[in-house]
Amino acid sequence: MDLGIDQKIVIVTGGSKGIGEGITRVLADEGAIPIIASRSKQSGKDLVNELSSQGQESYFVEAELSHKMDCINVVRKTIAKYGRVDALINNAGVNDGIGLEAGNADKFEKSLHKNLIHYYTLAHHCLPHLIETQGAIVNISSKTAMTGQGGTSGYAAAKGAQLALTREWAVELLKYNIRVNAIVPAEVMTPLYKKWLDTFGNPDRVLSTILENIPLGNRMTTPSEIGSMAAYLISNRARHITGQHLYVDGGYVHLDRSILPLRTSPLKEGK
Repeated sequence: MDLGIDQKIVIVTGGSKGIGEGITRVLADEGAIPIIASRSKQSGKDLVNELSSQGQESYFVEAELSHKMDCINVVRKTIAKYGRVDALINNAGVNDGIGLEAGNADKFEKSLHKNLIHYYTLAHHCLPHLIETQGAIVNISSKTAMTGQGGTSGYAAAKGAQLALTREWAVELLKYNIRVNAIVPAEVMTPLYKKWLDTFGNPDRVLSTILENIPLGNRMTTPSEIGSMAAYLISNRARHITGQHLYVDGGYVHLDRSILPLRTSPLKEGK
């Protein structure tokens, strides 16, 4: 399927690592031009150079997205170089463990700046350009918004707000034919996820337990699978999809765990 996003200018926040890197790579493979907005200068430049060696164009903008002016600068630099923005994929964030017990109001507020406020700031400053292109916004949320996790109030609050904003912006921007959707991942292996696993005494056992609870295939979702959904949602192939929360999680959030024994031991006919 040709998604028709060749040469589309797409800002991807946190686009040099983890899920963001997966999104960037899929966009480049589809012929789009990802604008990698990240504070990680080395990984950003390395990714741009790697894609360039494959004949794929991308552009890196160094930005600490918890700073408003850095968000504004991402949009300004994109417009200065390419003259337009066709889509915004809000992805950057970190599950920072700011909980109700292990935290305070100041840390909670900082967590919101790291995980939520820049979603609004980027969308606000991209909006005039998205109006011109009748573009699209995709917000990357998390299953923690639906399931809770414990000990991560800031992150969970941000992820829940991203889902609410997705619906709110979808309504507000109908008059501009701008579509807004969210992707909700669950268990995706990224450097940050591996770092979290390594905090346990037996990370392999913890991972094994997690995999057992992912209904489809007992495996993690890959960053490229999130990227494929993001690429689809910004394309004209999804031109009548807006205000939706798309779960790319192998059934993790919604399928009853009690099905797992049945799935692994199929009932024979007549039994």
